[in-house]
Amino acid sequence: MENRKIFNRIAVLRKEKYVTRKELAEKIGVNFQTIGYLEREEYNPSLDLAFKISEYFDLPIEFIFSTKPFKPLSEELKELKIKSR
Repeated sequence: MENRKIFNRIAVLRKEKYVTRKELAEKIGVNFQTIGYLEREEYNPSLDLAFKISEYFDLPIEFIFSTKPFKPLSEELKELKIKSR
């Protein structure tokens, strides 16, 4: 069975919180290079690692990870605003 590519928003979330790769890695118990591999989408996280990242950012996993490319957050916010009218 072929592995699917997993897209993520780790870099965006990390920058929003002013957290370095090294700081995030220390908080979730991985090597800082792992964070780089994840952000560049060169590596798919294990389920356990996805949960750790989700818990760190206090966000649902599906907000951070997806099997489809994410739209830019600004575009998603515009869509939410239009739907709420």
